[in-house]
Amino acid sequence: TKPKQPCFQARPSGAISNINVGSSQTLNLATEVFDLNADYDTSNYTFTAPVTGKYLLTLNLRVQALDINGSYFQGLITTSNRSYQSILSTNRFSADPSYWYVVLSVIADMDASDTAIPQVYISSDSAAQVDIDTDSYFSGCLLA
Repeated sequence: TKPKQPCFQARPSGAISNINVGSSQTLNLATEVFDLNADYDTSNYTFTAPVTGKYLLTLNLRVQALDINGSYFQGLITTSNRSYQSILSTNRFSADPSYWYVVLSVIADMDASDTAIPQVYISSDSAAQVDIDTDSYFSGCLLA
């Protein structure tokens, strides 16, 4: 697998503003920091596994202006086989936090041609005011 050793990191080219509520939204992470095997597609923000194996996938989001009137905020890595999530109960704060980090890492079992997509979901009782800062990133590499 060495010639097809994937390793990538992608970031937003600018802040992602006023994210929609009530449905999963794919994150526009179109700036590649690196992509050793050209497996991350900046046009649809999708990583495609070149070989079957165990992949370390991470999503680190700096979210700004979380709405405390909403129930929750989720960071998601959605693969062909399942969805992994980190959930934050936003109605536990006393005021809208200026920023918060939502972090998710997983070792995912992926077959060749399986995909992984970075997404967020904001509960439908929230305001569409949440922004994703440029310090955020989605990364991955083949472990085994």
